[in-house]
Amino acid sequence: MRAPSSTYRLQITAEQTLFDAAARLEALHDLGVDWVYLSPILAAEPGSSHGYDVVAHDRVDASRGGAEGLAALSAEARRLGMGVLVDIVPNHVGVATPDQNAWWWDVLQHGRDSEHADAFDVDWTQHDGRILLPIVGDDDLGDDGRIAHLTVDGDVLRYWDTALPIAPGTGAQHGATQSDDANAVLARQHYVLGHWQRGDDELAYRRFFAVTTLAAIRVEDRAVFDASHVEIRRWFDEGLVDGLRVDHPDGLRDPEGYLRDLAELTGGAYVLVEKILEPGEELPAWPTAGTTGYDALALVDRVLTDPAAEQALDAIDARMRGLPIDWHALIHQTKRGIADSILHAEVLRIEREVRAAHADAPDDSADALAELLACFPVYRSYLPQGAEHLQHAADQSAHWRPDLSETVAWLLPILLDPSEEAARRFQQTSGMVMAKGVEDTAFYRYGRLTSLNEVGGDPSVFAVSPIEFHAAMARRQGQWPHAMTTLSTHDTKRGEDVRARISTIAEAPHEWDALLERMLAHAPLRDRAFSNLLLQAVVGAWPASRDRLHAYAEKAAREADARTHWTDPDESYEDALSSFVDACLDGEGRAAIEAFVDSVDAGWRSNVLSAKLLALAMPGVPDVYQGSEVRELSLVDPDNRRPIDWAEADALRARAAAEPAHVDDLEHAKVRLVRETLRLRRDRGALWGSYAQVMARGEAADHALAFDRGGAIAVVTRLPLGLERRGGWGETLLPVPEGRWVELLSGRAFDGGTVRLGDLLRDLPVALLAPAEQPRG
Repeated sequence: MRAPSSTYRLQITAEQTLFDAAARLEALHDLGVDWVYLSPILAAEPGSSHGYDVVAHDRVDASRGGAEGLAALSAEARRLGMGVLVDIVPNHVGVATPDQNAWWWDVLQHGRDSEHADAFDVDWTQHDGRILLPIVGDDDLGDDGRIAHLTVDGDVLRYWDTALPIAPGTGAQHGATQSDDANAVLARQHYVLGHWQRGDDELAYRRFFAVTTLAAIRVEDRAVFDASHVEIRRWFDEGLVDGLRVDHPDGLRDPEGYLRDLAELTGGAYVLVEKILEPGEELPAWPTAGTTGYDALALVDRVLTDPAAEQALDAIDARMRGLPIDWHALIHQTKRGIADSILHAEVLRIEREVRAAHADAPDDSADALAELLACFPVYRSYLPQGAEHLQHAADQSAHWRPDLSETVAWLLPILLDPSEEAARRFQQTSGMVMAKGVEDTAFYRYGRLTSLNEVGGDPSVFAVSPIEFHAAMARRQGQWPHAMTTLSTHDTKRGEDVRARISTIAEAPHEWDALLERMLAHAPLRDRAFSNLLLQAVVGAWPASRDRLHAYAEKAAREADARTHWTDPDESYEDALSSFVDACLDGEGRAAIEAFVDSVDAGWRSNVLSAKLLALAMPGVPDVYQGSEVRELSLVDPDNRRPIDWAEADALRARAAAEPAHVDDLEHAKVRLVRETLRLRRDRGALWGSYAQVMARGEAADHALAFDRGGAIAVVTRLPLGLERRGGWGETLLPVPEGRWVELLSGRAFDGGTVRLGDLLRDLPVALLAPAEQPRG
């Protein structure tokens, strides 16, 4: 398997096409990037900004550059000696515009007799064997069931702008009278149009999470796999692409089987999986190079977080709420809420499958299944592996719902049996409940320290020690040396440099408390805890525009789903949040925030550079999300998918090539760090083949984190504000092997042996040491 030394993620859109990406490759190569990493490029829904709503598997999206764009990018990558990694979406397809998806259109037109019926995971026992499409708006459904704004247009039905097929022999001309209207035609179709809320309970096709416009497909069927990978196969047959990133493998019926099929198709190419691991959970021994790096991100953030602040920040959060909060109780509540609401249809489908195989199923089986899903401790199991997680869920359910104990005990043997249809579907569903209940709900309700509320992380794990970090890195080097590492992605809730500033709160909890109390005078009185979370976003992204922060406040509050909701917004509450944001940006509030930001500025600069060097130098394949070599002060999507100022990035890269770095010029220092680290990884790969901790000695040793990768040595500062308060490094020493060394960020040379950290980290809080290259000849 050919693996990259690094990757660089580009969001491919109609505004940043494959041709534009090809034109960027020379700059990325100069930055040290080994492989370019592309967001999904198969044909997607019209106007899609992300590409995860694929509508056709036989072509590259024309608006993103089409086949010609991919060929141009691949040719330029080959010229530069670079590889190409592409994000693919095997779990689901976009069905928001049915006439764009030939498979879905055919199923709607012909129902169970469609040649593509088996491609979709549909329960045909529901709705009299018809597919429910929950797309009807509030004002368009009459008391008599008739739908307004539905018309017949030739051989299609139209509901507003949505075109739907008419089955052969069922059009208006085939009705009882010539005046047969659109609703009568609809009644003869293989689909039913229903109010949009019916999807929560009645949807009969599997989807991506709770998104009814993303219908899941059955790639466990080899015919479906082959048909949905026809273009991907061409990429490898023609040598256009070198590796793949697999989106959401936990949605698949058999992730391991899918990866085996993919390895056969690609000839054993480099493949990564977007798999979320809970603390202590190990990736199964699948045919993959590893995960996309959220597990690494969580470790980097936590080793740079001051553990001493945990109690103080707990106390602040408890005061905001009026009582302490238990994270695990919170996520049980939010997951159960999801299982009972927007994913209730999935729970009911598991129950139907239980009843289909076991006529004696207890009446409260659906309730017990929802409880087990709420108690499930990881995203999913892969039976027989992971059976212990189901037993854990059963044990936990006895605490929350002892009245369900008998039904849970009855269900357990069924759910533990991989031959049972219900067991297989339970595995596909538990991750949906986890993602929606935790990442997309609880993360917006828990404001203790929001740099820890990140995809792949557990906010209840406040910090990890250097010893724990080193142990995790040694395991990573031994087991998954080619897994991805990352700090920012298109899905992170907060960009890396936002989290770096929020992390300084753990070193200044009392100063934060004072700022928070001052700003709460402007916050909604009924939600002080959410105001704490929102203020952290304002400070973390400082200085963000008013529009960006208003948009974040609205999205975060609706995702929290406590005071306002996507489906039922509370305008007065949201107006109050906007006013709070305005108070942060104007007058005395702005001055107070700027004073806090200034007080932690040195710590923020240190955290930015330390996190970046850790992510780039630790075991694995580092990915740089587009633009994050300069700054990444983004909030949650769509904010983190904003256009990049490439001219600025190029100017800083040119400076970074010529000038040593200093912490006072943070963006130059960050670009220099990225460029030197990536180039060293690519050009001197022999320096990166192992992992060993390097232990500092002396009064400030706890503030240093260093490791030797087999010749390249990375040194970072942790807890920088505490280091400043204690007076700096003093006589703290770092052992370095004998010989002549170059610190690549400053350009200074050092002799090995013992190095004073105060000298090594004179201009920057981080250092990257490499053996001086011997003159040739």
